[in-house]
Amino acid sequence: MNIGNEIRKIALDSGVTLTHLAAEISKKKGKNFSVQNLSSKLKKGTANFIELETILEVLGYSIKFERNS
Repeated sequence: MNIGNEIRKIALDSGVTLTHLAAEISKKKGKNFSVQNLSSKLKKGTANFIELETILEVLGYSIKFERNS
């Protein structure tokens, strides 16, 4: 599973562009987060946990940890 592809799919299904996503991340982080930077991180899979958490928050999702049965 490629997390970048999953996030792109969630964004597409939610009607959110990468431009809008990058702008919202910038607002939440209080610093510039360009579309190019976002796209690169998704493509290479280099987004860190905090960035992924912020991206998913903007998209209306959260990260949940579950113990395997």
